[in-house]
Amino acid sequence: MTLQQLKYIVTVAECGNITEAAEKLFIAQPSLTSAIHNIEEEMGITAFIRSNKGVELTRDGETLLSYARQILEQTDVMTEHFKGERNQKPRFSVSCQHYSFAVNAFVDVIREYDADAYSFILRETQTYEIIDDVAVGRSEIGILYLSEHNEAVLSKLINKNDLNFEELYIAKPHVFISNNHLLANKEEITIQDLMPYPYLVFEQGKHNSFYFSEEFLSSLEFPKNIMVRDRATLFNLLIGLNGFTVCSGIIDTELNGENIISKPLDSDCSMRIGILTRKNSVLSRYGVSYLNVLKNHLSID
Repeated sequence: MTLQQLKYIVTVAECGNITEAAEKLFIAQPSLTSAIHNIEEEMGITAFIRSNKGVELTRDGETLLSYARQILEQTDVMTEHFKGERNQKPRFSVSCQHYSFAVNAFVDVIREYDADAYSFILRETQTYEIIDDVAVGRSEIGILYLSEHNEAVLSKLINKNDLNFEELYIAKPHVFISNNHLLANKEEITIQDLMPYPYLVFEQGKHNSFYFSEEFLSSLEFPKNIMVRDRATLFNLLIGLNGFTVCSGIIDTELNGENIISKPLDSDCSMRIGILTRKNSVLSRYGVSYLNVLKNHLSID
């Protein structure tokens, strides 16, 4: 199997359509169809299920796609190492929970590697998707936290997907509230203090259990709960409804605004924030740079 064939697999999977993939690859559709068929025969699998709507990956196809992405990614890393950045379009992607420090580090990397053309991706997404993104190669690095509440389940899933978790920072849980909130003047907030107010959490889709929650108190029952999909909506509701959310306490006024403040939560637990990477993989220069500036942001905060 050649690197070109691996690119065929990735492109067809991303397009979900042979015709579109052929156009993107600048080859004839029959040639691409034949190449995919040859790959399937060589591997002894069916990678794609074909229909009138296009193609979908089988379970074996998903595994093949994961390996293909890893090989192509590592080939790019090797090429950059020996040939430098000449003729190389910077490509890098991160999947993370909704952390301002992750965004700040991403900005720093783009500024460092500013070029005439680049393709960088930052996905603030659901916890399960972070693990899946790194496992199949959609992202080079994932960022999430482990705690005594979710570690058993998430660690099992991380190991099952051949990933490593590297701890970067241990945070005590904090409450994010509006600076006009009735609890804003308290030095420390208790769980009982929070009971009358709406609890704002990020929706986790079909994996919406407290094991996958970004918010530290999701194992507890609060009378008022609101689920959202993005950070801006959460903060708008937090201000408008006197709501709260619970996270690391690392806050950035430029990204989150001066109306949001962080207060320590009365709790003996902690959040172990870290990165996910694939086992036995070598980070690209962008991945190395991102990890370094991420550590810097966490140490500053």
